[in-house]
Amino acid sequence: MARACQHPFLNVFRHFKVDEWKRSTKEGDVAPVTDKTLKCTVYRVRGSVSAGSYIQLPKTSTQSLGLTGRYLYVLFRPLPTKHFIIHLDVSTEDSQVIRVSFSNLFKEFKSTATWLQFPFIFEAGRSRKDLAGMIPAGTRWTCLQIDLHDILLVYLNRCYSHLKSIRLCANLLVRNLYTSDLCFDPAVTIAEARRAKLPVTPVPREMAFPVPKGERWHDHYIHIRFPSDSSETFSEPVQKSCSLPEAVLPGHVLQLLPHPVAFSKQVQDSVSLKVQKLGPTASRWAPSAPRPLPEVNLSCECSEVSSVGGPSGHCQEPFPWVDKRAAGDSIHISAQKPAVEPVAPEHTASQESFLPDPVLRLKGVIGFGGYSTKWALWTRDGAAVVYPCHAVIVILHVDTREQRLFLGHTDKVSALALDGSGSLLASAQARPPSMLRLWDFQTGECLSLFQSPVLTISSLSFSDSGALLCGIGKDRHGRTMVVAWATDQVGRGGEAVILAKAHTDVDIQAFEVAFFDETRMASCGRGSVRLWRLRGGELRFCPVDLGEHHALEFTDLAFRQAQDGHTLYVCSRSGHILEIDHQHMAVRHARRLLPMQTPGGPLPQKQTFSSGPGIAISSLSVSQAMCAVGSEDGYLRLWPLDFSSVLLEAEHEGAISSVLISPNGLRVLSATSLGHLGFLDVPSQEYSVLVRSHAALVVALATDCSRGQLATVSQDHTVRIWDLATLQQLYDFMSREEAPCAIAFHPTQPTLFCGFSSGAVRSFSLEAAEVLVEHRCHQGAITGLVTSPDGSFLFSSCSQGTLAQYHIGGPWCRILRMAAANVVCLDSCPSPNALAVSGDSRLLAFVGPSKYMVTVMSTASLDELLKIDVSALDLAGSHLNSAMVVCFGPTPPGHLLVSTSSNMVAVLDASSGRVVRELCCVHPVACSSLALSGDGRFLLTAADRAIKVWDYLAQASPSCQVYIGHSEPVQAVAFTPDQQQLLSVGDAIFLWDILAPTERSPPGSVQGSPKAPPTCKASLGARQLEDVVSGASGLPRQQVPVPSWASPLQLGICARPSKGLDATCSTRRARVQPTTRPDSYKHFMARYKASPLAKDLSLSPAGDEQLHLKAVVGYNGNGRANVVWRPDTGFFAYTCGCLVVVEDLHSGAQQHWVGHPEEISTLALSHYAQILASASVQSSTALHCQIRLWDVQGGSCRQLISHHSTAVQDLAFSPDDGFLVTLGDYGDRTLALWSTATCELMTSVCLLEPVHGVAFDPWDGGVLACVGRGAVTLWLLLQLGADVSLQIHQEPIPEEVGACELTSLCFGPAPLLYCGSNAGQVCVWDTRAGRCFLVWEADDGEIGVLLCSGTRLVSGSNTRRLRLWAVGAVPELRRKGSGARSHSVFMEHELTLDGAVVSAVFHDSMDMGVVGTTAGTLWYVSWAEGTNTRLISGHRSQVNEVVFSPSESHCATCSDDGSVRVWSLASMELLIQFQVLSQSCLCLAWSPPSCRRPEQQQVVAGYSDGTLRVFSVSRMAMDLKMHPHQAALTTVAFSADGQTILSGDKDGLVAVSRPRTGMTFRVLSDHRGAGICTIQSTRKEYGDFRAEGMDLWLAASGDQRVSVWASDWLRNHCELVDWLSFPAPVVTEASGCLPPTLAAFCPWDGALLVCVGLGVHPEVVFYSLYQKQVVKKIPLPFFAMSMSLSPRACLVAVGFAERVLTLVDCVSGAVQDFAGHDDSVKLCRFAPSSRLLFTVAHNEILVWEVMSH
Repeated sequence: MARACQHPFLNVFRHFKVDEWKRSTKEGDVAPVTDKTLKCTVYRVRGSVSAGSYIQLPKTSTQSLGLTGRYLYVLFRPLPTKHFIIHLDVSTEDSQVIRVSFSNLFKEFKSTATWLQFPFIFEAGRSRKDLAGMIPAGTRWTCLQIDLHDILLVYLNRCYSHLKSIRLCANLLVRNLYTSDLCFDPAVTIAEARRAKLPVTPVPREMAFPVPKGERWHDHYIHIRFPSDSSETFSEPVQKSCSLPEAVLPGHVLQLLPHPVAFSKQVQDSVSLKVQKLGPTASRWAPSAPRPLPEVNLSCECSEVSSVGGPSGHCQEPFPWVDKRAAGDSIHISAQKPAVEPVAPEHTASQESFLPDPVLRLKGVIGFGGYSTKWALWTRDGAAVVYPCHAVIVILHVDTREQRLFLGHTDKVSALALDGSGSLLASAQARPPSMLRLWDFQTGECLSLFQSPVLTISSLSFSDSGALLCGIGKDRHGRTMVVAWATDQVGRGGEAVILAKAHTDVDIQAFEVAFFDETRMASCGRGSVRLWRLRGGELRFCPVDLGEHHALEFTDLAFRQAQDGHTLYVCSRSGHILEIDHQHMAVRHARRLLPMQTPGGPLPQKQTFSSGPGIAISSLSVSQAMCAVGSEDGYLRLWPLDFSSVLLEAEHEGAISSVLISPNGLRVLSATSLGHLGFLDVPSQEYSVLVRSHAALVVALATDCSRGQLATVSQDHTVRIWDLATLQQLYDFMSREEAPCAIAFHPTQPTLFCGFSSGAVRSFSLEAAEVLVEHRCHQGAITGLVTSPDGSFLFSSCSQGTLAQYHIGGPWCRILRMAAANVVCLDSCPSPNALAVSGDSRLLAFVGPSKYMVTVMSTASLDELLKIDVSALDLAGSHLNSAMVVCFGPTPPGHLLVSTSSNMVAVLDASSGRVVRELCCVHPVACSSLALSGDGRFLLTAADRAIKVWDYLAQASPSCQVYIGHSEPVQAVAFTPDQQQLLSVGDAIFLWDILAPTERSPPGSVQGSPKAPPTCKASLGARQLEDVVSGASGLPRQQVPVPSWASPLQLGICARPSKGLDATCSTRRARVQPTTRPDSYKHFMARYKASPLAKDLSLSPAGDEQLHLKAVVGYNGNGRANVVWRPDTGFFAYTCGCLVVVEDLHSGAQQHWVGHPEEISTLALSHYAQILASASVQSSTALHCQIRLWDVQGGSCRQLISHHSTAVQDLAFSPDDGFLVTLGDYGDRTLALWSTATCELMTSVCLLEPVHGVAFDPWDGGVLACVGRGAVTLWLLLQLGADVSLQIHQEPIPEEVGACELTSLCFGPAPLLYCGSNAGQVCVWDTRAGRCFLVWEADDGEIGVLLCSGTRLVSGSNTRRLRLWAVGAVPELRRKGSGARSHSVFMEHELTLDGAVVSAVFHDSMDMGVVGTTAGTLWYVSWAEGTNTRLISGHRSQVNEVVFSPSESHCATCSDDGSVRVWSLASMELLIQFQVLSQSCLCLAWSPPSCRRPEQQQVVAGYSDGTLRVFSVSRMAMDLKMHPHQAALTTVAFSADGQTILSGDKDGLVAVSRPRTGMTFRVLSDHRGAGICTIQSTRKEYGDFRAEGMDLWLAASGDQRVSVWASDWLRNHCELVDWLSFPAPVVTEASGCLPPTLAAFCPWDGALLVCVGLGVHPEVVFYSLYQKQVVKKIPLPFFAMSMSLSPRACLVAVGFAERVLTLVDCVSGAVQDFAGHDDSVKLCRFAPSSRLLFTVAHNEILVWEVMSH
């Protein structure tokens, strides 16, 4: 919900229409009643159990209220002698959901990372320990005012975002709920406030309680404000006999007793409550606006144990205090602010190292198991699962995927158990002697830690009440021991006490305490099932008579309650399931699970119980209705309790180790031996994966800067890609023969590099999920792999000492040079820090040629620059010092960090090799991994199982903090790209939050503190300007700067200057270091393309072309501001790929302006509509990107200009069209000013920070504005004769806006400038005064588009919302200055579109406009009608097929976005869309004319999950869904009569199915092993080619094989006619992979096959089916990616990866090339009439008119 709609307050019950119960829900005894006091209808919620009756908003837990108000007002009255609960689910800015609860059930304050419980206490002369309990009689109506912002900030140190849900539980009366950002005083009416001119915010009329005339509000009602806004400290306890008169003090004082945040020793536990009684005089009229909280230094002692966020469980309860100044009778509750204890001056430096302390908090882990994968438990409510991840216990919420972590174990957790109430958790660790921990499950507090007499506990089981805990394990003699502990006193000050111990010689695999009797247990193992009993302090057992089953190996057991007693189910590794009568200790039934029988049929058979080999069952779980069984064949099967047939089954990748049915019986949890955890939802029959993990040690990691991804390699031979935001796995690659050793991401492309133990280095495409190139230049295992930050080079080293350099700046990775042998140390082990590249991509460092040397090379030439001998660094040591790993620091100052064998980290100067400083005794053992943060503040070191965080800025004796949690040695540590988190890998993957506040200091500030930027003068020389720029970064000079080979001038722009910065800037070009893409969707990011550009094209003379580009289908939603429209002239243009499309909106006719070689990023139209400017990204064959100036009238290119190196972010014309300003993207960071008359570059400025947008002031053509990070930049054009210069003035973003980036801008009426931010705010600036005077919340997401005309403003954001604002009052608000409020700005209209808004242009009246979205759609928007109409539509992702209806009236397309779209061929308008979620549609076919009547046409689509779906075009519905394949489909075709569907998949299988029955009746596996590229079917005469049947069809696979078949599907007859096999083409590293094998029947000669992709050379091959030989070949310039044959003319259209379309005349052999696509031409399709040709590159569809058909 928009924040503006919630101002000044929101009536929650009215907005969500509680009386209708459509958007809310009620449970139990909830009824509307009339209250005599309030004289209105209220809701009564009552019930014997508070949780059984409630009102909940919204209706379901998956929805969100989205209420952003800071204060929540609850108008309620508790019912006497009852309990009540109020639950609030609050979302933080980092999307963490926190539950805040208030209840008189709570006796004390409790806090966890996700739950705050506040006791609601009533005083009535009772002792303090009896305060919690029943509500006394005579309670009043209460206004509970809850400050959600302060609660999260004070108690959890989190930032409030919005209120997600509310639940009001019995027993109470509730009138209403309100939210607001204003702090109301409920005792003051509007009339009283106006009459007395009080400085308070009176309560609105509808929120007010009625007060009888002449009486006071506080005599009838209670106002509770929590936390209070008072900042004073009080020291007198609340007493009944306080200084106030007894007659004034109410009988029952409501208190909320919070628990303090776990502050450090320097911060006292002073977050206490006070009861403040405000009188009707001065205290009553005190301002009620909330005061800001003071800053608190949250620090604690450095400890060897990781300090993970969350309050301690043993903090003392705060004492309530009363204000001695209080007078009157109103009660307010508030939290006393933390006070900081003074610190001794000599300790100040060390105390300020980290803010707060601890600096790290474990946020999440990726992993499951460690010691065993059989322990995964449901919580009592079934909302979360509990499982171990090595030494960490994880509670994972299955819907939100949020994690709670229990830390404390120092070794792998070997067993878990949860009691029946879900309040007590037991865990044991594996290392002898086994230590057990008992946890309070709700708070995460460890209640008890004790040692077990068992060396290693393998199983734990709780009784249902939690009073008894049993454990199984081996003693030191190897005998099995059963131990029983009494745990009923744990949590009450007592400890766990051993009740009994018993030894046994039998094997025990599973042990469980009976839920119906905690003195009875059962166990099973090899050849035994035993029933146990605890009596008289002894454990006794009795074996069950198993009869003929006495030799079975039993693996698991489960109890079930039945009508005739209790039944014990036991399973075995041989497939037997025994039902045992627990009371009679006898086997009641014995059944056996057999494997399915597949005698050649594709469909699986049902399982049965009989004799024969059974399936090894590893686990079972039983509910009241079914039994879940997990087996070693990877299947989870659900059976009814009579085991008559399988209800459901789910196949897993590995053997199942554990299954467990949820308490409600609707979900089944399953765990596998490979470390996967998931659950099967029984009602929906859907399986969800919760956790995927490596099955062995993780040895290396890499992070992707632009996509937020993490890559890891492990000794389990897998490479896995993870999403850092969700911690979910995206891809995985496995190599069974060789183990991956090292990994690295390409800095700018979606490519991953991996080194293996065999010496191979492979590059993987993350888009296609396939191997691109493999290099085998190394003879030993890869030990190091690193890319240069600028994306130019890749370096690899191996165990044989060789070093390789690769070029990765182009589309393919190719090797450049190999260094001499023994360059890298031979003794080095694989390590992420084996190789290091400096931040400026100039230097490469590694350990070598010996372990005592560190070598520094040039990355470009591999010339040796420096050798550093580290053996003498530790002169006091008895052994020579050797280097372990290396790491570069930020540049400047250019430090090289080296970890040595003497447990020291040496900081060296990378240019001279001198020692800058040393960190001694870093770890007890040598450091295995290093990482330095991007700003040089934190140094990470890892050794053994510990991570240390060092204050790198501290020059003398830097402090550190130690964090543990890994159960095995840490292999690697790294910071995430945003520097807000860090990663550590070893036994699992740990993600840590960095709690230190972000400080935007340049890397150069490592040596000193930042300073205010100086003023840059125009008269400064080159060296002076260099000194000024360095000074702006805050780096004191250590030496005289040495000029480099190029000394360009550079203008430094600070992100947040303290004052305005004025300077005259140079016009010379500066060198800028590469940077990462800003976290802003507004910033343009070109789509990655691996296709190269063709150099030599056979273009025909004008007028002789056989193809004419007729239409373009689609709009480039990846562009930014790439739509222009002039309503007065009707000129309308947009971009699609590398084309500028000019379209007549009335007739739909298009013009296409061709010239750009790459994707066009943005457009701009001059004010007089004479010139159109377009800019494309840099191509692989050019140094700069193109900017073209087009003549609008003639449609010709007037001038081609270039200056920017990567891409152009924005274009803008001056008001008089005399100048054009061009803005480079984040990689270029230059601002260029051009003359439109001469097209000359007038001036250029280099920027240190990326800028998102630029605009000319329409009222003053000499003023230019830019927006970016932290400031608004205004440029003044100074023109002296022919010389033009820019004078800069910057204004920082005001503090109320916060730390955000300005992403969009537009000028309003002079002198107003509107700016949008990535936080959804709109700031209004006075450009004359240079100040921001108004800010309002305009959206929930980033605002990327702003347009203003007159009194109306349009905003568009990445939340898909387009909003129209009335801003007519803004000029008047400008006069009020910074005190202006946004009440007069309101939203007129709002539209939600299909994607983020990237482009918009509106009429001057703002009534109508055109808007472009990332979904590839252009919308016509009419605010007057409140409608949006689709103008242009296209696919969002790769288009995979185009097919035509037999009458050629329609065509259909399919795409990776899962959609099938049907278009009108005449107008290319979208008519129908069929959408399948979460699947890619990979192939498509239209039913032939012989199939059905014209009104019953169908299309069949194949999907990535192996399914086929048949859609009816006339009925616009799906007719049928089939699943003939297990792999993704690649091609599909109808038979000639349309009664049969042939489909091929990527595994090489061809399935034959009947659409009428949905049955697959035949599967051909002749092409198994290579994906099917093409299937085509046609008619033939009976007996042709000496084969029966009327159908002739072919299949071509990717291994250069083509098979031709004759079939009669009605008789199920199919025979092979011919088989073609050709040698594979020669594939170079540039091409990367084999081209597809394409074949088709020749339309003009039915006996010919036309093929491409066959043979060694690129050519079109004509093969005669009669002669059985190739009869003709036509050479091609490249290997083909697509092909289509004209049905009427002897023409072949061929598409190439080089972005070229070629038309081949098969009669004359003439060839014509056509350009127009900006990517590989993946698809060519002639229409049935041969008049049109469709070609596809990615999501661009071009329609060509064939001139010679």
